[in-house]
Amino acid sequence: MQLDHVTIRTADIEATRAFFETIFGLRVGERPSAIRRIPGHWLYSDDKPIVHIIGGYGNRYDRAAEAIDHVGFRLEGYGDFRARLDRLAIPYSTMDLADIGERRLFLRTPGGPLLEAVFSEPVPAQSPGE
Repeated sequence: MQLDHVTIRTADIEATRAFFETIFGLRVGERPSAIRRIPGHWLYSDDKPIVHIIGGYGNRYDRAAEAIDHVGFRLEGYGDFRARLDRLAIPYSTMDLADIGERRLFLRTPGGPLLEAVFSEPVPAQSPGE
């Protein structure tokens, strides 16, 4: 397992982007099409998107206007990991990003912080009507 990325929720997306570009030399890169509806940027170091910035406004959906939203861990074995969560009755949600060949599972720690498990695996093709 390795740290995949950190997501920062902010009320000032552009100032936060500029800060990370200036201070750490990160650059804006592509985001998967499924999440482009969410305001923000993925910032890359070399060819890896390590800082994700998303909008946060302190409303009923956001816990705070400025916060670390979640931490992503890169793992192997999507099916086995998902089966473990099922066996342990740990709730999770899924996100498949076919355009970048990744599958993701989101779960919360007992205290509430959000974790994202990221797997570099092809997304299975869906049958018509799914």
